[in-house]
Amino acid sequence: MTQRDVVFPPGRQALYERNRYSPAIRSNGFLFVSGQVGSTENGSPEPDLEAQVRLAFNNLKAILAAADCSFDDVVDVTVFMVDPESIFERVWSVVPEFWGNAPHPTLTAVGVTWLYGFQFEIKVIARVPEATL
Repeated sequence: MTQRDVVFPPGRQALYERNRYSPAIRSNGFLFVSGQVGSTENGSPEPDLEAQVRLAFNNLKAILAAADCSFDDVVDVTVFMVDPESIFERVWSVVPEFWGNAPHPTLTAVGVTWLYGFQFEIKVIARVPEATL
């Protein structure tokens, strides 16, 4: 098997090792980022919804930066929300703080019943800038 090109954000490698998954994998010019939640440094959920969403985006931002990417490089997004009907507007009020201007990446939003104590999770695929390939 080919060795995976794993990207770790600073200061969180132990959390990923404990949970046995890679935060992101670089492959063929793309960065595939595992779902990011609003977890504190010890892995526990941030209780406030908007703060949890901001933390999920900041955790994602750290992974993108570790791969020399930014939100501008994101091409595809999947978000998971517990009870999206009741939280969607609150969640989506945070998104412009990170996304910036159009055109925006593609998006799939999925309602779920359980996210390990979290209410929101985001996973993305980003294009790795050619200079970093």
